[in-house]
Amino acid sequence: MNYRHAFHAGNHADVLKHIVLLALLEALKRKDTPFFVLDTHAGRGQYLLQGEEAGKTGEAQGGIFRLFVLHGLPALVQRYLKRVQADNPVGALVNYPGSPLIAAQAMREQDRLAACELQAEEARALAALFRQDERVGVHQRDGYGAMKALLPPKEKRGLVLIDPPFEAQEAEFDAVLAALKEALARWPTGIYALWYPIKQRRTLNPFFRKAAHLPCKSSLFIELLVRPDESPLRLNGSGLLVLNPPYQLDEELAPVLPVLARLLGEDRASARLEWLKRENG
Repeated sequence: MNYRHAFHAGNHADVLKHIVLLALLEALKRKDTPFFVLDTHAGRGQYLLQGEEAGKTGEAQGGIFRLFVLHGLPALVQRYLKRVQADNPVGALVNYPGSPLIAAQAMREQDRLAACELQAEEARALAALFRQDERVGVHQRDGYGAMKALLPPKEKRGLVLIDPPFEAQEAEFDAVLAALKEALARWPTGIYALWYPIKQRRTLNPFFRKAAHLPCKSSLFIELLVRPDESPLRLNGSGLLVLNPPYQLDEELAPVLPVLARLLGEDRASARLEWLKRENG
């Protein structure tokens, strides 16, 4: 596996993913009882936006850099920006927090995070980042295997974030759907959030058809296309499939997605918020 998220840190896909992640965590925090978060493909946890990798692609310029200096944005976006600002105390945008760091910063003392990363160098950086945080366990292991080993959690409620590299898209979808089916059998009440890339959306139709048969009560698609999906060679957008989404997640995100499309998108950018399956619906 050669994928390194550092090349893409802070891009439009990260913006969408992390805004949704924070919305899910805030929903879990509405109850006082502890919750568990499993990040299956955690990366290194923090990225230098002026570093060699991120600087080479410049993808953050079309993502977090566009939002960082703006005011008057929807509450969910402002909450996300505060998390990014917390990682940049000098005011300038230097670092970008990955999903495990955003989750850890949002968690309470009683909550717990298991962050999995297969690449040795990335896992070492992740372990160093959390070496003083007893709530966080870092595991150098395959994320799908971790879903089998670590679920259900003792906390009985929580979230699994699945953010694979999608180096081989069709094979990755098959792997994640199989992992989700088994995880739901083990822990049917958990929240599962799967991030996926969009190059040409029609190529995702087989995945959508199979996802509709997953044994969950409800599932929601959340997508942001920053440009029309006419080119199979570009990341034109991304989405998250959320299984067992918390109450009113769709209503919280509905006013946010058009704003993201306008601020991060090119001509004919669009957003989609659609139920694949809805309990009692």
